[in-house]
Amino acid sequence: MIQTEKQYNVILARIEELLQDSNNIESQNAKGYVELNILSDLVADYEEQNFPVNKPSLTEVIKMRMVELGLNQKRLSELLGVSTSRVSEYLTGKSEPTLKVAREISKKLSIEPSIVLGV
Repeated sequence: MIQTEKQYNVILARIEELLQDSNNIESQNAKGYVELNILSDLVADYEEQNFPVNKPSLTEVIKMRMVELGLNQKRLSELLGVSTSRVSEYLTGKSEPTLKVAREISKKLSIEPSIVLGV
């Protein structure tokens, strides 16, 4: 178990060394294969504990998908069948979409239902 940031950094450096030899990744018989896997698991556990990745908010996900799809608020409101002012409220976090609109957001923007529903 990694207990300090110094240990974490030393192990990351060792992982980088091990990754220089592709056999350590591909061949279970390679000299560094087991070491690389053990160290990688230790780093993953440490990062999960010390650098958790929070779920994005619905607002963040909608904005990201709008950029990816080249949508503006007017076009999004047309897709969802709601007013532009309602879309603005969703994007600022002032209101939550109804279940019907949440379903449309999920379908039309290809956003996981669990994100749209906040679960």
